[in-house]
Amino acid sequence: MSAPTPVETLTEPEARAELQRLAKQMAAHDAAYYQEDAPLISDADYDSLRRRNEAIERRFPTLKRADSPSDKVGLAPNSAFGKVEHSVAMLSLGNAFTPDDVTEFDARIRRFLNLEPDVELAFTSEPKIDGLSASLRYENGVLVRGATRGDGRVGEDITANLKTLPDIPHRLPDGVPEVVEVRGEVYMSGANFAALNERQVAAKAKPFANPRNAAAGSLRQLDAKITAARPLSFFAYTWGQMSYLPADTQRGMMACFEAWGFQVNPAFIGVTHPDGLLAHWADIEAQRASLGYDIDGMVYKVDRLDYQARLGFVSRAPRWAIAHKFPAEQATTKLNNIEIQVGRTGALTPVAKLEPVTVGGVVVSNATLHNGDEIARKDIRIGDTVVVQRAGDVIPQVVKPVLDVRRADSEVFVFPSLCPECGSAAVRDVDEDGKADVVTRCTGGLTCPAQARERLKHFVSRAALDIDGLGQKQIDEFWQGDMVQAPQDIFTLQARFENNPPDKWLYANGPKDKLGKLKDSVRKLFRAIEARKTVDLDRLIFGLGIRHVGETTARGLARHFGSLEKMMQEVRQIGQGDTLLRADLEAVDGFGETLLESLVAFFQEDKNCESVQALLDAGVKPTPLEAVAQDTPIAGKTIVFTGTLVQMTRAEAKARAETMGAKVVGSISAKTDFLVAGAEAGSKLTKAQGLGVTILSEEDWVAIATL
Repeated sequence: MSAPTPVETLTEPEARAELQRLAKQMAAHDAAYYQEDAPLISDADYDSLRRRNEAIERRFPTLKRADSPSDKVGLAPNSAFGKVEHSVAMLSLGNAFTPDDVTEFDARIRRFLNLEPDVELAFTSEPKIDGLSASLRYENGVLVRGATRGDGRVGEDITANLKTLPDIPHRLPDGVPEVVEVRGEVYMSGANFAALNERQVAAKAKPFANPRNAAAGSLRQLDAKITAARPLSFFAYTWGQMSYLPADTQRGMMACFEAWGFQVNPAFIGVTHPDGLLAHWADIEAQRASLGYDIDGMVYKVDRLDYQARLGFVSRAPRWAIAHKFPAEQATTKLNNIEIQVGRTGALTPVAKLEPVTVGGVVVSNATLHNGDEIARKDIRIGDTVVVQRAGDVIPQVVKPVLDVRRADSEVFVFPSLCPECGSAAVRDVDEDGKADVVTRCTGGLTCPAQARERLKHFVSRAALDIDGLGQKQIDEFWQGDMVQAPQDIFTLQARFENNPPDKWLYANGPKDKLGKLKDSVRKLFRAIEARKTVDLDRLIFGLGIRHVGETTARGLARHFGSLEKMMQEVRQIGQGDTLLRADLEAVDGFGETLLESLVAFFQEDKNCESVQALLDAGVKPTPLEAVAQDTPIAGKTIVFTGTLVQMTRAEAKARAETMGAKVVGSISAKTDFLVAGAEAGSKLTKAQGLGVTILSEEDWVAIATL
């Protein structure tokens, strides 16, 4: 049977369809993993899914979606817990799956730091624990707060629960920094997991699926006494905010953690070559079954902390660390049905509904089948026994049917020609060359309830408006009750309710208690909606659901335009032929033709502009983003790099400039403030001189960058 199309051979329409499918699938897995503590796939499977997504985005950077998984870390905290804003973001890790990936990790760091091949580059290596990340904050040596990762920026306050773990000291020795944030993984050993499940069965309670679920469920209890009764452990492996760093290497910091009373994984070592990393990976992979706790790979980090600081971070992960994953497994199960789901862009996505099967301790019951062509290529039929693969390019993936046991009367699946939600025609777009898109889309547009409803869900999602008490379930209920049909309806909901209370309101099983008073949940919702009338501009831009506008792109647009009104006005002018504004927008680093055309298409549609204006009229006040830094010589300035830099690489220079609050663009214009000219600078230098742009030598730039 045919394998998924290799990334390097995807056409642009195929890549767009793949990114849509991957984003939707991963969002569902995020909710299951982070909010329900009941993942449908393993961490290794999920990371492989993310890997394909990122590979496609690297090849087609302008196709990056508004809801791109590559911009996300975890999921927003559960509202049942207090929220903790992390002083230093808790990010995720990039992945390696092959020896070549590890070798490239080393090479990529050397390129970034401009290190010669003979310069020693030391790493650390340690097992990647399959548990729940937690951050511990100590002030003057006393544990004052413990939190989950959450969405990387805001986590859940679980201080009382974490204090019940024997591996977590309540007080650190004298002489530690004034502020210490130790981060690590809460986990449950295999033996303790088995004993806990025996008690669950004896108590006629539902057993946990695996140790990770047990650890997460135990740690996120509202009653700390329940957590105290669960056998949890903690390995420390990194840090957040520190008054100062007591060591200059990763190994030195781990030695400090041990001296302060924390458990550091005994398999933690230091090596000086990728071959050493691979040897350690193979050694631990061979011991995996006997370690006594679940791991899903190894984590490699650059040892020198000054190198870590120079390398910095990309969107959701540090450049100086990577997770090298272990291979996953396969299983066979029955394909009970194929259901068609309609997304907010109208795409019809087939989903395999599987007889639940456990693979490596994780239950898999759903798998996206990509599109009709994929089903036809693999000849997958309802009722087939199928092989499910929990690793590779697409996770979970139906690899193939088991033909030896196929029924003689099985029928080929016919992809629908009508939208199952609204009955409109479902068609495949055809490009200029006459080639049909792999994605089938509903032609119903805004008249299709699935699309309008899904766009509302995106608008209130955690990365967009993030309104407490207003999630996917509530949107479904408000939609069915004809209460909210468009984004602006959210902000007029309270007034409409108070002026004309409906006879039936589905939210919270009715809006009033037995005494006729508004329920607390309803009052809280109205307060949350009112609070969200003031929202960060980038969140609102992301929430609009413009194709190819992810969280990172939304932040870039927010910084470029400064206001929603200006963005709407200038993009419409671009659509009407304003070449100067078009060139100005295209000059922004990372903005391409596809993104620009998507913006124009969105704002040229009068109904979209009317919806945006309706939001503003309803009292929504988007607040502009502040520069990353406000007190640097280049904060708020536009800067271009050209030529060869010797003292730092172009990537490092760009990352440093953005950290200092500058906007880095790729081309010279009258709006450029600085041109950093390295050796062999060419036409950009000539153009900058002609426009009177301030020219900085590499020495000038290094002096600014090291302030």
